[in-house]
Amino acid sequence: MPERGDPGGRRIRMGAPSRRSRTLLLTLAILVVIVVAWVLFANFWTDWLWYKSVGYGNVFTTKLWTRIGLFLVFGLLMAVAVGANVYVAYRLRPAFRGMSLEQQSLDRYRSAITPFRTWLLIGLSVIIGIIAGTSASGQWKTWLQFVNGVSFGVKDEQFHKDVSFYAFDLPFYRFLINFAFVAVVVGLVLAVITHYLYGGLRVQSPGSRATPAAQAHLSLLLGLFVLFKAVAYWLDRYSLAVSSGDFKQASQFTGLRYTDAHAVLPAKTILFIVALICAVLFFVNVFRRTWALPIIGFGLMVLSAVLIGGLYPAIVERFQVKPNQQAKEAKYIERNIQATRDAYGIDKVESEKYDGNVEAKPELKDQAANTASIRLLDPNIVSPTFNQMQQLRQYYGFQTTLDVDRYMIDGKMQDTVIALRELNPKGGQTHNWVNDHTKYTHGYGVVAAEGTRVDREGKPVYIEGNIRTDAQEAETPSPLGPYQPRIYFGESTTEYSIVGAPKNTTPTEVDYPTDTASGQATYTYNGKGGVPIGGTFNKLLYATKFQEGNILLSDTINADSRILYNRTPKERVEAVAPWLTIDGDPYPAVIDGKVQWIVDAYTTSNGYPYATRTTLGDATADSLNADDRARGAVGNTGNVNYIRNSVKATVDSYDGSVRLYQWDEQDPVLKTWMKAFPNTVKKKNTIPPTLMEHLRYPQDLFKVQRDLLTRYHVTDPRTFFNGSDFWKVPKDPTGRTPGSGDQPPYYLSMKMPSATPGGAPDAQQSFQLTSTFVPKERQNLAAFMAVNSEPGSPGYGRIRLLALPPNTAILGPDQMQNQFKSNAEVAGVINILQRGDSVVVYGNLLSLPVGGGMLYVEPVYVQANAPGSYPVLQKVLVSYGGSIAFENTLDAALTKVFSGAPTTTVPPTDTGTPPGTGTPTTPPAQNQTVKQALDEANQALKDADAALKAGDFAKYGEAQKRLQAAVDRAIAAEQAAKTPPATTPPAGGTPPATGTPPASGAPPASGTPKP
Repeated sequence: MPERGDPGGRRIRMGAPSRRSRTLLLTLAILVVIVVAWVLFANFWTDWLWYKSVGYGNVFTTKLWTRIGLFLVFGLLMAVAVGANVYVAYRLRPAFRGMSLEQQSLDRYRSAITPFRTWLLIGLSVIIGIIAGTSASGQWKTWLQFVNGVSFGVKDEQFHKDVSFYAFDLPFYRFLINFAFVAVVVGLVLAVITHYLYGGLRVQSPGSRATPAAQAHLSLLLGLFVLFKAVAYWLDRYSLAVSSGDFKQASQFTGLRYTDAHAVLPAKTILFIVALICAVLFFVNVFRRTWALPIIGFGLMVLSAVLIGGLYPAIVERFQVKPNQQAKEAKYIERNIQATRDAYGIDKVESEKYDGNVEAKPELKDQAANTASIRLLDPNIVSPTFNQMQQLRQYYGFQTTLDVDRYMIDGKMQDTVIALRELNPKGGQTHNWVNDHTKYTHGYGVVAAEGTRVDREGKPVYIEGNIRTDAQEAETPSPLGPYQPRIYFGESTTEYSIVGAPKNTTPTEVDYPTDTASGQATYTYNGKGGVPIGGTFNKLLYATKFQEGNILLSDTINADSRILYNRTPKERVEAVAPWLTIDGDPYPAVIDGKVQWIVDAYTTSNGYPYATRTTLGDATADSLNADDRARGAVGNTGNVNYIRNSVKATVDSYDGSVRLYQWDEQDPVLKTWMKAFPNTVKKKNTIPPTLMEHLRYPQDLFKVQRDLLTRYHVTDPRTFFNGSDFWKVPKDPTGRTPGSGDQPPYYLSMKMPSATPGGAPDAQQSFQLTSTFVPKERQNLAAFMAVNSEPGSPGYGRIRLLALPPNTAILGPDQMQNQFKSNAEVAGVINILQRGDSVVVYGNLLSLPVGGGMLYVEPVYVQANAPGSYPVLQKVLVSYGGSIAFENTLDAALTKVFSGAPTTTVPPTDTGTPPGTGTPTTPPAQNQTVKQALDEANQALKDADAALKAGDFAKYGEAQKRLQAAVDRAIAAEQAAKTPPATTPPAGGTPPATGTPPASGAPPASGTPKP
């Protein structure tokens, strides 16, 4: 009968590809290989071009050759181990295998393999070698630290080995032993398969199950496995010093505990000896060829691991440690405390007693005004204000959170809120490839405002703002000094740009808006940043890298064109120093005629014995980045237990040049990396003085240290064990992220109180980074923390901890915010401010030690609930010694709090009262004057919203003035209605209904209000 589909009855082989099909498939396979190879080459070569362009080619080559070396060495070792074991197993095959059913069934497999035996062995060895080599090449950091490691000069308490052994040596030894385990196990598995396939091992055949040759081979491999296990047991002894476990389910305790030192450590030593004996038995079996002794030895090792390694430590923990844990663990807790404080740079922090509970007195007013440059402009809130007032065009924009720095303005050091007018890639400009990558290429200019003062309408007082052309700069120099305003590298510039053109050609890049017919000036980039892309080969490379054919085809790319990419400060520093951990908050500064990004960088390790590990992403999270860990520098770093701010880096915003400066000259981790990558980090003494003026203590390091100090301010082991004096960072009281997010730390210039009780405070202000603590289970204030952030001063980096008496009820930030909101007078004013479509926005709640007490200051903003609106400062809340003032200006609020006149008094609060439980007082009934003023305020709000939507800022400002005047009249009428004339607040209290400007800011150091 003919086969199906064959009318002539001819037999047809189904599925056999024709010669033409085979040729086509082979061609496609070759093309795929070529394309993949080209893509890999394009990415590799463009990386090399980028590193050359920034002057860090040695970083690229050092990393490349290290990875290649590790790949070749360990890939070759693995390939040889696998190939040798398979080859030896084949060579040791028996000459006669018998004619059992088992062997007959294996014959067909042997027959199928025989023609390809050599190629199969080579291919298998190469594939496994490539996998092993690729894995080993990822250990380039471990290898470089191992061969370049520098001594810490500190030895651990248990084994008396230098910390460098745990940080640099032990990780590499662990890698070696793990590699050896894998090599032996893979070789053993393939050897067993080969012996079985060729008759050296038998499962079903009668008689001996293994030939003598197979027994010898497998005994040798098993002996090596057990020998490596013995080495692993020995290394486990040292790993106890850096291992972590839960301690009292409250913190991660790193290092040996009592059970580890008295049970686990001896057990590891015994297991090491047992494993050595077992390995010897396996090696002896190579010659004796009997499995009895090796099996007994291996069983003894397994039993010892269960009884000695597991059961014995559990018995010691249960019957010796648990009944008297505090006494047993005291010595080891003390080691943990000391090592943790050393590893995180908090070893010199000492808690100073601070009273904190002082009555407000008139003589303290000047001290409060001069203690700090109290920042009213909150950089976390005013970004919309900067955008509306200084954006100027839709293709510009500012970061959501602005930065704080200080500049010498008119002979005085001024805290400033600063931002760059960066290119907004999502702006309203027409989006196409030409515009996005060749026309809109850069931002323009610095915008800086005084941190301590606002204008009559509550808006920022700009030190530097608007677009300043080169001609205007020459005529009226910037208060920050002359500088190159074009921003080609910034936090928002995540796309590549192609810039540059021959001289005397018409510029095509959009520069800044003008009042000319075109509406904008144009510019041609003439910096040294970027990679030349004029040649066809480079065009093809980058067209492949960015998967964009326009790069290859565009006529706008010329012989002088350069491509800019990797443009954010963080990714540029990460690329040139891949061994550093980068802070999450780069900040700009005008230095020597350039806008420089300053980037703090850290060296970290997780090998500091006894030091507690912490997850940097969690430790640095607060209300500003709780939902965006990408902003936190260290979110993907994992667990570490050693950190130093070892490097200060700069990135030029015009040409993208990166410079790394050594900051911590004692850090052994940095010294190790400087040996591995010579000439990449400049010495500290080469830092220009103009750059030194703008350096500061890094925010992420401060937050990590703050997190550790919630527990490790306690230095007594017994108190630490009890956990009775642990603190926590208060939640952000401003409601920025309800229910989550710690209060962020704040930069400001201030005078710290004397370390000696009763002594005078610092003679002059210094730049500080500050935070507060509350008890772990309560909300009252526990301590104030500040670190000197003035880099040129001898006290830079000094952390001071002002601990308040535990038996007093000083309000914490959350409680103080609750008191503000529940106060009758404040609540009445807030209700007025947020009538209509306006919302009240609370600014940074600053806590300041003044005159033995705690001064709280919080700016209050009002923002219309409409597109394009922005917050405007309207009121200032101040509290001291149990009294609250809520005034238009900081000076008026300070005067009222310290005047000695009747003020709103905060009732005593129990230290255990949860936040938000206060009962708001109902505002007093409104009289006719109040009602009329509120109606006028509502109308002013509507007019302001309408003006804002129409873009008429003149009418918006006029409406804001009417709003303020109406609010003042309402407040004055309410207070007059309930306050007897004899007790009317004196001058300096509530302003009359004359439209007195809101929040004109803090007085200067002399105590005289600024205009």
